[in-house]
Amino acid sequence: MVADTVSRFRLPDLGIGVGFRIPHYQHVVEQRPSMDWFEVISENFMVDGGSPLHYLERLMDGYPVVQHGVSMSIGGPEIGEHTQRLVALAKRTGTPWLSDHVCFTGSARVNAHDLLPVPYTPEMLDHMVERSKRMADALPCVFALENPSSYLSFKASQMPEWDFVTALVERADIGLMLDVNNIFVSSINHGFDPIEYLDNIPHDRVVQIHLAGHSVMEGYRLDTHDAPVCDEVWELYGHAIERIGPVSTLVEWDGQIPSWERLAEEADHARRVRDEALARREATRA
Repeated sequence: MVADTVSRFRLPDLGIGVGFRIPHYQHVVEQRPSMDWFEVISENFMVDGGSPLHYLERLMDGYPVVQHGVSMSIGGPEIGEHTQRLVALAKRTGTPWLSDHVCFTGSARVNAHDLLPVPYTPEMLDHMVERSKRMADALPCVFALENPSSYLSFKASQMPEWDFVTALVERADIGLMLDVNNIFVSSINHGFDPIEYLDNIPHDRVVQIHLAGHSVMEGYRLDTHDAPVCDEVWELYGHAIERIGPVSTLVEWDGQIPSWERLAEEADHARRVRDEALARREATRA
């Protein structure tokens, strides 16, 4: 584990981790394979008991655990019960930070079960800043939001995504969950330069990085998390680490989940890319 801390939030660099997913529950809690840390989807464990919490408790006995959510709907109305359960789970896990997405997932009455894009307007920014502040105040840990992947854009948008995300995390004084794959997917779908995106975000607010595979469709890319990380995303990740420094990194693989051995290979690849990027970073700073 790298001891250097680059985040303004003085969070630890946990190294390289993977998601804790059902096909690997038994293997992980019984065999304790080598892995720096695990990320859990908050909503999968926001329950009162049963098998999920049984496996979560056993996971926490052996590894650092970080929560990541998919249903906060920070661009929509606040759902009180979700917030209450989320805060309770964060206190239980001791997660050093907790993240969700720059998106909305529906209305107060309908959950679309999808991470829907928002228009990048001053009005939406004001709404998301205030909701983020309230969430950050409620949580017992650092709160962060993840840049989205998207397949359409709003005519009403008045700024590029990186400016919107930067203003959101700066004004709300929260962390940034940097998803490198999402940047690449959206750059193909919308025709922007992913390097320009990476170079124009507040690097000292990045608390974690996500890596994932995606699907190549006819005319666009789809963020499916069901394949290995592609070469272009590995290159972007290396660039991000050179700019940001050592930061906790997670490999997401949520569809067509491979064997534990294959997933561990992908994590090892991430570790090599990160180590090489950190070496280049040090060489340029010498």
